Amino acid sequence: MNGDIPTGWAEATIGDLIDAAGVFTDGDWVESKDQDPTGEVRLIQLADVGDGQFRNRSNRSLTLEKAGQLNCTLLAPGDVLIARMPDPLGRACLYPGENRPAATVVDVCIVRPSSNVHPRWLMYFINSPQFRERLKPFESGSTRKRISRKNLAKIRISVPPVAEQRRIVAALEEQLSRLDAAVEAVELSRTRSRQLWASILNQMTEGTLSRSVRRPVTWERTGEVAVVQGGIQKQARRRPVDNKFPFLRVANVPRGSLALDDVHEVELFEGELERYRLQSGDLLVVEGNGSPDQIGRAATWRGEIKDCVHQNHLIRVRPGVRLRAEFLELAWNSPKVAQQLKEVASSTSGLHTLSTAKVKSIQIPVPSLEEQDALLDAVQQWRNKQLTAEVAQRAALARAAVLRRSLLADAFGGRLVPQNPADEPASALLDRIRAEREAAGVIKSRRRSPRQAPAQRERTSQTAPTPAAPPPPADVRALATAVQPTLDMEIPS
Repeated sequence: MNGDIPTGWAEATIGDLIDAAGVFTDGDWVESKDQDPTGEVRLIQLADVGDGQFRNRSNRSLTLEKAGQLNCTLLAPGDVLIARMPDPLGRACLYPGENRPAATVVDVCIVRPSSNVHPRWLMYFINSPQFRERLKPFESGSTRKRISRKNLAKIRISVPPVAEQRRIVAALEEQLSRLDAAVEAVELSRTRSRQLWASILNQMTEGTLSRSVRRPVTWERTGEVAVVQGGIQKQARRRPVDNKFPFLRVANVPRGSLALDDVHEVELFEGELERYRLQSGDLLVVEGNGSPDQIGRAATWRGEIKDCVHQNHLIRVRPGVRLRAEFLELAWNSPKVAQQLKEVASSTSGLHTLSTAKVKSIQIPVPSLEEQDALLDAVQQWRNKQLTAEVAQRAALARAAVLRRSLLADAFGGRLVPQNPADEPASALLDRIRAEREAAGVIKSRRRSPRQAPAQRERTSQTAPTPAAPPPPADVRALATAVQPTLDMEIPS
């Protein structure tokens, strides 16, 4: 070891790893009006950038012509993509390439290092605990953290020799492939556990979970066996001042449980507390959600907070004398009832919302109270087994996360693979990259700010040289080179 880094390693920045043909730049400021669902160029989103893997979640596009007008940087297979926003901040993956050109949004930084730098080594280093720790002083933003490309360029990187980069990548991928297989097995177990729970709830609604239940079970409209009521609309006059009370929101009601770590307050007026106060056993139903699978999710209030009310986006279902509160919650969150909720909540506008009238119309099973008790006992036995499995699954995933961090920390602390004195030192690599840049006469390129106003962008495009006509879309690397600037960075002297 030499100081804090192993022998043969060298301290550098991302910019030091970029040669004359490289790229280190933000993605592009592509507005909604610039996009075209039939376009030839895919627009990579922040959600596509995973922690070590390309997630491939988005489906945005723009035309090749528009990409040229905006002077977009087109991606090449093997480019390192760095997310400049959470979560986690600074996560990185490799762009795998596809059968059409691609650009990326401005909150993703593009790094195309020298061909002498292993891109997978760089990606793993950026995802390592060492890099994440060095990134923290450069974070900005109070509500949602972010990091600028300028600050990314300041973070120091411990660079091993090229041969050792290859050994590190090989060792990491051997170990991580085993770890990923184990994580995949745990996730499969979690999926099966959720499927089993859904089956148990359906069997409960059908009455087949207990032999003491007469079948078929009677189903009735919710409005016939429970009192359904809306909540309080939050307005400026509701700012809590003199007569404030706890106030539940949609965020407080996940499916089957309550999240009460962040409960707001609201101003109530005469008679409203008696009208809207929650009682133990009330079922709180989420009125609207962007996801059809989450519409109508519900949880039971058990009197956790005194004199608590709820907003109008939560619908209160107060069970009558023919319903157990616990049975109502389980039945309501069952797949059979969830399907009804999805159907009544859909609309021609594409929004998914419920109303008190729609909630009243939902059919729910109403066996006798004795039969409800028998079914609840049977469900609880299964629930205990499922909870035990969930605890083990969460513990296994937590251990996997710790092991992953440990592997990356060892790899980039010089402890995962041995150093070889015969390896060319990293300083020689950095000198060679610097010499290549100087020989090519690379200077700081003039590139529009991605956050320029449209009018500024138009003026810039009028004075900028017209990019060369791109080759056919199939040759993505050649196309990327044809329309992008050479480099968006200051070369260290």
